[in-house]
Amino acid sequence: MNNLETAASHCSAMIERSSRIVLLSGAGMSTSAGLPDFRGPDGIYRRKLGVDPEKIFDIDWFRRDPSFFYRFHREFLGSLEKIEPTFAHRFFASLEKEGKLSGIITQNIDSLHQRAGSSKVLEFHGGVWSSFCTSCGKTWGYRESLAMAFANDVPRCDSCAGVIKPDIVFFGEMVKHLEESRELARGADLFFVVGSSLNVTPAALLPSLSGGRIVVVNKGEIARHYLPPERIDLLVEEDIDTFFRAVERAREQA
Repeated sequence: MNNLETAASHCSAMIERSSRIVLLSGAGMSTSAGLPDFRGPDGIYRRKLGVDPEKIFDIDWFRRDPSFFYRFHREFLGSLEKIEPTFAHRFFASLEKEGKLSGIITQNIDSLHQRAGSSKVLEFHGGVWSSFCTSCGKTWGYRESLAMAFANDVPRCDSCAGVIKPDIVFFGEMVKHLEESRELARGADLFFVVGSSLNVTPAALLPSLSGGRIVVVNKGEIARHYLPPERIDLLVEEDIDTFFRAVERAREQA
């Protein structure tokens, strides 16, 4: 057995012994799908377009000029439509179908977990899976929101003509589902951190709330002050999909 197979076998055994699995997913799961980094300090908005993402996702700026946001949001949606959920997205969706997964907490706004079939998803920073009217509160699903974003410079509500906003947390807004996420973490008997370096709070504080085993799958450093090494039961620095394909094989052979 090589190191990958050994780690996958260990992970498989932990999954079999668990019934309250929780996943915290970060940007690494999205970049594995081929989605470029848009919002980060070195993301496409800043590198290619010379635009500060904090301005694009500033809630006060959106209220003043929503067309500025939508100009860039259409580019993000166009990139999103060209990709599919990864094997890892589908792997955790299958754990939900098995009744083993309590829920997913994601730092990503791409809603790839839902597209993979997961329904128990808490989007910490919101996501594109739905949008709402900023005046009357009417909501729309992903496909309707997508069509409206490309049909108009600024999508407007068909009931009151208010500006429509994707359900994304902008700078200046509170993160979503914080208490629900904490409760989910506390109840986990197996907590996965996948594609996150745990640098951003309050999401980075969630794994340490779990009293169960912790598995970290991430290529790169983990913020040790939020999750000390002694709390991690399995640390995997492999490609995310490669690792979870190996876990799937180990589960099939068990």
